[in-house]
Amino acid sequence: MTKQALIVRGGWDGHQPVEVSELFAEWLRAEDFQVEIADTLDAFLDEERLKQLDLIVPVWTMGEISDEQLQPVLRAVASGVGLAGCHGGMCDSFRNSVDWQFMTGSQWVAHPFNDGVEYEVRMVKAADSPLIEGIPDFTVKSEQYYLHVDPTVNVLATTTFVISDGPHSANGEIRMPVVYTKRWGQGKVYYNSLGHQANIFDIPEAKELMKRGLIWAAR
Repeated sequence: MTKQALIVRGGWDGHQPVEVSELFAEWLRAEDFQVEIADTLDAFLDEERLKQLDLIVPVWTMGEISDEQLQPVLRAVASGVGLAGCHGGMCDSFRNSVDWQFMTGSQWVAHPFNDGVEYEVRMVKAADSPLIEGIPDFTVKSEQYYLHVDPTVNVLATTTFVISDGPHSANGEIRMPVVYTKRWGQGKVYYNSLGHQANIFDIPEAKELMKRGLIWAAR
């Protein structure tokens, strides 16, 4: 049976919401999803429509979401609709909304040295998850996201922040989640902090991680 996905894109253009959303739509259609792409948060207003979906994919960095737009999403995911996204498009979407952050599992707070940092993404072997099975550790050159993270998340891949200039370094080396899952009621939530630019998914391991997450999260 064909599954239904809604991609809602917009916000800060620097994260290439159009390019990223088109990639995700292409992957999902190849897996027999029917995909709708919306360019407005008003796509969240129709709660009954949202509850008929199998997957919601936010690709929206920063901006503001109204309570009328937010509450239907919270309830739809709690009812069993999946939620999956990446980078600032999901976990730096609405800095004014703690309820959004509660559902998604983290909030971006910093990326020391900005773009162009070379770092390793390491699979958490003990997680024993099909989402990472057979995917080796790999190196990227991009923004390295420092997140405030919900302690309930199931971490599947990490990166290490080495000691460097900055007050955060007083804490020593820090292992930070890159990929995780969590639950929101009956809904499955997947997040991957990679995705500053669409070309990060030219890396086969990054692409496979994201594709598996999108498909896994769907109802």
